[in-house]
Amino acid sequence: MNKIFFGVFVLLSATFLMTSGCNKSSNDEILIGQFGSLTGTEATFGISSDNGLKLAVEEINSTGGVLGKKIKLITYDDQGKPSEAATVVQKLINKDKVVAVIGEVASSRSKAGAPICQNNKIPMITPASTNPEVTAIGDYIFRVCFIDPFQATVLSKFATNTLKVKKIAILKDVKNAYSTGLSDFFEKEFTRMGGEIVEVQSFSNGDKDFKAQLTAIKSKNPEAIFIPAYYTDVNLISIQAREVGITVPLLGSDGWESEKLTEGKAKDALEGCYFSTHVSTENPDPNIQNFIKKYKAKYNDMPDAMSFLSYDAGMIMFDAIKRAGSVDPAKIRDEIAKTKDYAGVTGKITINEQRNAVKPAVILEIKGGQFKFKETVEP
Repeated sequence: MNKIFFGVFVLLSATFLMTSGCNKSSNDEILIGQFGSLTGTEATFGISSDNGLKLAVEEINSTGGVLGKKIKLITYDDQGKPSEAATVVQKLINKDKVVAVIGEVASSRSKAGAPICQNNKIPMITPASTNPEVTAIGDYIFRVCFIDPFQATVLSKFATNTLKVKKIAILKDVKNAYSTGLSDFFEKEFTRMGGEIVEVQSFSNGDKDFKAQLTAIKSKNPEAIFIPAYYTDVNLISIQAREVGITVPLLGSDGWESEKLTEGKAKDALEGCYFSTHVSTENPDPNIQNFIKKYKAKYNDMPDAMSFLSYDAGMIMFDAIKRAGSVDPAKIRDEIAKTKDYAGVTGKITINEQRNAVKPAVILEIKGGQFKFKETVEP
């Protein structure tokens, strides 16, 4: 009997110590959630943004963390699916009890996760979702990137003033909020500047054959083709465009930016084409070059725009927590909203009344499979 009592005592003591240990760990940490496409068709987006955010967490923790506590990052893979994005955000909030969320890169997946954050009053910062509807979901939703109306203006100005083209065709992904929204904004802005949209064709993400749409576009003799889509589709589209005899430049947006864009035959197909994005690695700014140096040292690879933006999203979140002096989500939200002239690696970031970042864009030209700086367009 004494052995039984002793065994129960040991078990209860161990349980107490384990529980105390868990509580101590929890009290010493600030839980931040992240959701992204670590697998799926746009996996480079999720991996790059995850790398950038982990670098931010590592740096902030190496200097003592925030409010005397270490940042603990909890990340879930949404597999590139809006439905899964909603599921993992629910898990981050209800199971893991995070005080803030960072993600997603893609607008359609941010639109799936943001309402859950808003309803639970948990602040969320998307690194790269440019569709205006994302932050319009509510006052707890922010972004550190420009929005598509600005991106459309940048591309329209570039096409009109730099390329001197007047007739453009559009090929958009009808199942992608990012693509359809940007297409509409571009059509409106390019037309306002005196240009003409000679043809609009569409496809669905994951399609493999674009030749019917490209043939219809070719028949209208455009001087350029605007393709607001993700790199996976653009890779195939560019190859097939050249196969049907299209020789004019292809124009794109930040969804193009991935090292996989120019894989295979697309390296030649995209030569002399252009896209807008958030930052150029050729920029001599010390903040940019220092980030590249740190990123390469940790990952043995060059960062892309998603890495830069996710790093900025993390640092702005940590700065807001520090200024709030609290892990209360409402107080964190209030401080994110007050962010002004924050010196990020993608430039100075100010959050406006619509919870969007006011910042410039860059145009990159594809040369020899590399992304070369062309010009900067201020907001």
